[in-house]
Amino acid sequence: MTHHPVAATREEWIAARKALLTAEKDHTQLGDRLARMRQDLPWVRIDRDYRFQSANGPVGFSDLFEGRSQLLVQHFMFGPDFSAGCPSCSSIADGVEGSVVHLNAHDVTFAAVSRAPIETLLGYRDRMGWSFPWYSSGDDTFNFDFNVSFTEEEQRHGQVDYNYRLGGHAMDLRPIPGPVEQAAADCGTDGLTFGRDRPGISAFIRRDGVIYHTYSAYSRGVDGVWGVYAWLDRAPLGRNETGPWMRRNDEY
Repeated sequence: MTHHPVAATREEWIAARKALLTAEKDHTQLGDRLARMRQDLPWVRIDRDYRFQSANGPVGFSDLFEGRSQLLVQHFMFGPDFSAGCPSCSSIADGVEGSVVHLNAHDVTFAAVSRAPIETLLGYRDRMGWSFPWYSSGDDTFNFDFNVSFTEEEQRHGQVDYNYRLGGHAMDLRPIPGPVEQAAADCGTDGLTFGRDRPGISAFIRRDGVIYHTYSAYSRGVDGVWGVYAWLDRAPLGRNETGPWMRRNDEY
């Protein structure tokens, strides 16, 4: 085990902790400023009425709001050729499940959207023990328009525009990195197919019957809503990652 300093006295630990507290307060205040910057982003009007498949049949984009004014979408990696959802996206969803009732009370609806058939998504939701609404966008361009799904041609020609830059992401590398191949195998598919769907979150608001896109984040920009990492960052050994370790909640 790597050597770690040990405080000689409780007072020595308190002094070190107070120094850290100053940095933590700076981080909190920076987080507050970032939140305001997100909320100050200009809104983009959406005139397309995207169509989704739900547990109760076809629905339009406005239906995802469930009567509320705000919508948060988890772009859940579950492509049409997957046999199971992405383990990392599943871990994020585990942390969201208990927050949905509180979001709803604050005029915010949470929904997951994936390209897999709705029957597959609902079966996986039951397996994982979740209850939040999940929609299939497999018959529309929603995932492609919000830069979380890509065509085989875009992939082949290095035209994957993800996380606000073109190419150069782990899933775009050739040969495909081992961790990506492993994650793909965990989802019952191959690395190339796996890489045509990516994780992300998007926010929308509805005002006077008009829907606006307000925010999207991808890749490590999703870390902020990943509950298990917030806890691990406070554990003695931190994330302590030496390779892919995340499993679905019924696979440990």
